[in-house]
Amino acid sequence: MKAYFFWIALFVSLLSADTGYKIEKLASGLGVPWGMVFIDESNLLFTQREGKAGMLSVDTKKITRLKGLPQVRAKGQGGLLDVALSPHFKDDGWIYFTYVKDVGSQGATTLARAKLLQDRLTGWQELIVTHSETSDNIHFGSRIAFDESGHLFFTVGDRGTRENAQDLSNHAGTVLRLNLDGSVPKDNPFAGNPKALDEIYSYGHRNPQGIYYDKDTKRLWVIEHGPRGGDEINLVKKGQNYGWPVISYGKEYWGPVAVGEGTHKKGMMQPHKVYVPSIAPGSLMIYRGSLFPQWKGKLFAGALVLKHINIVGVDKNGNLKSEERILEELGKRIRAITQDRKGYIYFSTDSGEIFRLSPE
Repeated sequence: MKAYFFWIALFVSLLSADTGYKIEKLASGLGVPWGMVFIDESNLLFTQREGKAGMLSVDTKKITRLKGLPQVRAKGQGGLLDVALSPHFKDDGWIYFTYVKDVGSQGATTLARAKLLQDRLTGWQELIVTHSETSDNIHFGSRIAFDESGHLFFTVGDRGTRENAQDLSNHAGTVLRLNLDGSVPKDNPFAGNPKALDEIYSYGHRNPQGIYYDKDTKRLWVIEHGPRGGDEINLVKKGQNYGWPVISYGKEYWGPVAVGEGTHKKGMMQPHKVYVPSIAPGSLMIYRGSLFPQWKGKLFAGALVLKHINIVGVDKNGNLKSEERILEELGKRIRAITQDRKGYIYFSTDSGEIFRLSPE
């Protein structure tokens, strides 16, 4: 018994010793909390992959369950996924969601929006059911970001069919750009191209589960899963091809064989960072708060396999300057990451918890 308490005390001390930060568990038992967004100073709206959602008061730790959710295909990696507020939320009240919808016997990554009336989501509008339907329950992508010009960016994974990512006649393996009402911007790179879908902004992605538009630098960042090795951070540009599966830094799952034709090919973009071995990134954010000045302007990603928060510093051109890994001792698959207006950092785990990170 003494040994048990010794190890517990050691574990707790590791979480705060000489780190400059401390962590606090705010909630548990939430299944897989996949997406999180603050709707005001103290209320954090979260989704659960199994098709539920709730509101967590970060002051009282009280959870309010939300009603009026859509029916989702909660199989494998699919279900109710990301959530994000409209850039004009105070005026229009729209909350955007991604989820997997049944299309016949298959599933497709879907974008919709609704409004919150007390504890109920109402007025649902389905903005796009992507042409990505397959019977495989993997690689949905499904993160959301907004720029300052009225555009919504939305990631879609290759759905487990590699060649999808080079085929512009489907949405799989792409980043999409839409107007806030789901319509297509006239200046989208493939708008009007009979051989491509109008919504596509970039392509050649495997499974992008993190996206962040940085208003300070006007950059659109995406982080995506590679195969066995080869996770990538990409600086996404309009109309560009990011290479999957023609080029990759990863290996085949069945042996030490490179995927595709190599790591470089003319006309295909290079990543700004590659992870070998894979960390399995599940989210992306740039920290813009003031509570952790040492992290300001750095990219944060939750690591699902190597179980940590990955922090990458970049220079003015977006090139890698530094990498730091924190919370490895926690031993949790870290899923979503967000920050509040005060600069506190919040993250969720695939074991159903939400934590707050604050300065010591």
